[in-house]
Amino acid sequence: MAHIIHIIRSYLPYYRRNLAVAFPVMLTQLGAALVGLIDTIMVGHYSTTDLAAVSLANGVFFTFMVFAMGAVMAVTPLVGHAFVQKQDERVASLLLNGLWFTLMLGGVTCVVLAACVPALDNMGQDPDVVVAARPYLIMRTVGMLPFLLFCLEKQFMEGLGNTVVAMVVTFGINMLNILLNWVFIFGHWGSPALGAAGAGLATMIAWILLPVVFLAVILRHREWSRYLRLCRWQLTNRATVRELLHVGAPIGMQTTMETVLFTLSFIMVGWISKEALAAHQVTNQVADFAFMLSLGIGSATTIRVSHQFGLGDIPATRMAANASVHLILLMNTIGAALMIGLRNYLPYLFTNDEQVVALASQLLIFAGLLQYADGLQCVGAGMLRGVTDVKVPMWITVFTYVVIALPLGYLLMFPAGMGAVGMWISFVVALTIAAIAFHWRFRYLFSR
Repeated sequence: MAHIIHIIRSYLPYYRRNLAVAFPVMLTQLGAALVGLIDTIMVGHYSTTDLAAVSLANGVFFTFMVFAMGAVMAVTPLVGHAFVQKQDERVASLLLNGLWFTLMLGGVTCVVLAACVPALDNMGQDPDVVVAARPYLIMRTVGMLPFLLFCLEKQFMEGLGNTVVAMVVTFGINMLNILLNWVFIFGHWGSPALGAAGAGLATMIAWILLPVVFLAVILRHREWSRYLRLCRWQLTNRATVRELLHVGAPIGMQTTMETVLFTLSFIMVGWISKEALAAHQVTNQVADFAFMLSLGIGSATTIRVSHQFGLGDIPATRMAANASVHLILLMNTIGAALMIGLRNYLPYLFTNDEQVVALASQLLIFAGLLQYADGLQCVGAGMLRGVTDVKVPMWITVFTYVVIALPLGYLLMFPAGMGAVGMWISFVVALTIAAIAFHWRFRYLFSR
């Protein structure tokens, strides 16, 4: 017992530091998830068809969007290493070249998403769902590039160790987004009732405002704005862009594989019925909301590990990583208990369709079990990104999500006759394997 108390005391400073960084990130991510959650609730109460349309369009959108978002994450560990080593010009170079990198990614992604709009007709979905999904997807695409610029600003500030600015900016814009949802979805203040298209319009406006407000905040702070003043054309170079691509592309591929898994799951569940697809969307929204806590700890892990590793303090790097594991296990135990315990009540937040509610209640059991695997794989990925080890995690993700999860999900859903429940069982299996592999990889690197 005394030994356990001693271990806990030795980790207390790491818990405090990790939480100090993680808490604003968690609030930022929860705010973003809250908007998605309220989107789903409002659209679900508008109609089941529009709820399924949002599910379909978001599945397609985030399949391609998350690669760019993941690739921009390369800015955080690289800036973190340079920042703790007081290489100010290097930090400015990463910011400037990160801008070109982000614009390049955004342009390519916009073209791909534009090509996906007519492809919605060929996905085997209900025709009414496709009609409602099309304008929603178009508006999401228009707001994508501004949102990526916000991601660049956010990842840059996280590299400097500041996670509060993104929390404050995101909170304000998210409140506006929720208000605009109410106006455009249901038709208030003279607006026509647009349903799913209204949710897309509200998000587009909010995303355009995000980078503008964030930049204004940075410019008002001398410590942060000095990096902008250090930016000059001479710092633009292909080598830094290639470095960002070298680190960012595997991260982008890793996040894309997870999104591909969920996107294809939406399409396959849509083959069952629109009620099954709506239940899948409800369950995914609840799980996604809980996952934001894991994402906050994962992001904090990247920041803390990158700073300790940049200083060359290997024992502190390991302690910071272990502290995140302890925190995620505690939080996800609480999250899983709430999700499973409230499974018969949570679906009513989204819809009154009894068929959707009944199925979602079953799926939430597996979504609760998924919290452990999802949280541990998120923290494991954060550890590895902190030391810029990104290629092996990418291949682990490809194997577990594409080779294991999708075939297993299909077999359980259709040949085994388990329906949407089979897909969620495959999620639990695949993410558990990924979590074990990430943590083994981190410990293997440090044992060397």
